[in-house]
Amino acid sequence: MTDASLPGNLRVRPNVPDLLGLLAIMAGAVVVATAGRHMLVPIPASEAGTIHLNPAWLPAYAVRTTLRMFAALAASLVFTFTYAVWAAKSRRAGQVLIPLLDILQSVPILGFLTFTVVFFLGLFPGRMMGAELAAIFTIFTSQAWNMAFAMYQALRTVPPDLEEAALCFGLTPWQRFWRLEVPFAIPSLVWNTMISMSGGWFMVVYSETITVGNTDIVLPGIGSYVGVAIEQRNIWAIFYAIAAMLAVILAYDQLLFRPLVAWSARFQTDEGTTLAAPDPWVLTLLRRTHLLRQACLKLGDMMTRIGWLPLGPRPSAPRRRLVPSRLLDGAWIAALAVCAVTIGWKTWAYASTHYTAGQMLHVTMLGSITLARVMITVVVASLIWVPLGIWLGLSPRRARRAQMAAQFMAAFPANLFFPLVVVVIVRWHLNSNIWLTPLMLLGTQWYILFNIVAGASSYPGDLLEAAKNFHVRGWLWWRRVMLPGITPYFITGALTASGGAWNAAIATEVASWGDTTLNADGLGAYIAHATVAGATDQVGLGMVVMAAFVLLLNRALWRPLSNYAARHYTFD
Repeated sequence: MTDASLPGNLRVRPNVPDLLGLLAIMAGAVVVATAGRHMLVPIPASEAGTIHLNPAWLPAYAVRTTLRMFAALAASLVFTFTYAVWAAKSRRAGQVLIPLLDILQSVPILGFLTFTVVFFLGLFPGRMMGAELAAIFTIFTSQAWNMAFAMYQALRTVPPDLEEAALCFGLTPWQRFWRLEVPFAIPSLVWNTMISMSGGWFMVVYSETITVGNTDIVLPGIGSYVGVAIEQRNIWAIFYAIAAMLAVILAYDQLLFRPLVAWSARFQTDEGTTLAAPDPWVLTLLRRTHLLRQACLKLGDMMTRIGWLPLGPRPSAPRRRLVPSRLLDGAWIAALAVCAVTIGWKTWAYASTHYTAGQMLHVTMLGSITLARVMITVVVASLIWVPLGIWLGLSPRRARRAQMAAQFMAAFPANLFFPLVVVVIVRWHLNSNIWLTPLMLLGTQWYILFNIVAGASSYPGDLLEAAKNFHVRGWLWWRRVMLPGITPYFITGALTASGGAWNAAIATEVASWGDTTLNADGLGAYIAHATVAGATDQVGLGMVVMAAFVLLLNRALWRPLSNYAARHYTFD
């Protein structure tokens, strides 16, 4: 044995941190295997309708909910790296996929649940697997669209100088994707993954309590625990559920997201204020291991080799077009026109036989009421969080703490606040149409705060220093320095907050506490009642109207504002 080989052999010997890490991995494997075994049992034998409010059951419920969340997150990542990449790489595909993504994110989550429960239960008749997949898919719909948009925007905004460098180095499409585009998208993708996890928590009650027509299945989890606590008016169980949620969020934040955020900082390309922070304790512990560290390095080397595979043509390789581009564009437009006419004709034929003009007008009016609530909520959230977010974002320490606190607060479902709201409204005989609206802030304000903090954190420090040297203060500083610089971030946050508010309308326009139920007029309440009743026609009409309102709002307001901000308020 040579002296050079001796240290290498010593480094791979396991130590105490290795043993701790291996024990944690084994425990995780046992938990996943146990949960997988419960998914395969028959529905009657699983006690699916029995939820115990004894807090001793909460650890097991928390594990089941967390596994569903991460299963949905894994599916969202697969969707992001296929759908979003295809939309960004293909101009023709993007013409269809991006408007379709707009429609998908505007469809309420309960609308998906209405049509997917029967499908998944039919795949696994009499088995819990079908109900579990329906719950996971519901959580997936609250996570995937945000992540896909983040990936798409990142791939479309790779700096031209980096693209030119990849061209000069002769990278193939496969190499350019893994060596340039994915690293550039990682910070945004990690950040939006954290937001998507919080969005999944917001709808976890509806995903674990499946009530569609005659189908009534309650899956063990924190969400169903909260639902039963609300039904039985058990306020202490609500507090236990809040504590369990805090513990779960803190655990995966420390074990997963803090290390991911620290790792993603390696790929930052902006020159703004950096959120410098000490390495998370998980990374510090991993660096002290011998065996696990070597395994991670081997895995990283393998992924690097895969990323360097010379797949695809070199930039200098001649390209042959068998069919002229104009001919392909014409055929593509013709195919899209045929599809649009066919879908429009089928939709009109169905609507004319299932809905009356008065019914469609009524649902449209309900959509207008919900639209007013959405816009008021976005304005109120902006007035609150724009100045606070700027103040937080200008300090790296405050920004880091605010992001962590907002991640916790964004995860709280609106249902947890139903006891307080219902009691106050009933006690003081308040108008439900007005006083249920503040609940919608829970689904909107955090998107604005996240983006404002990110915008203020990335504001170029030299411009702030120049404004300080020229004694620019007060309203002039806000109007000429800070507000123009964060405008693109604010519009992004307002757009996503608007979409979140539409989905939150279903959870906030109907509030229950025990046998007391309060309703607010609006499209969310219409869809919620139709879902419980199993009225598929009404759910479909509500979904179409809500999607139409969201698309109209995006195309008429948010997209033009976003394009204007990109042209006039960027630092490029």
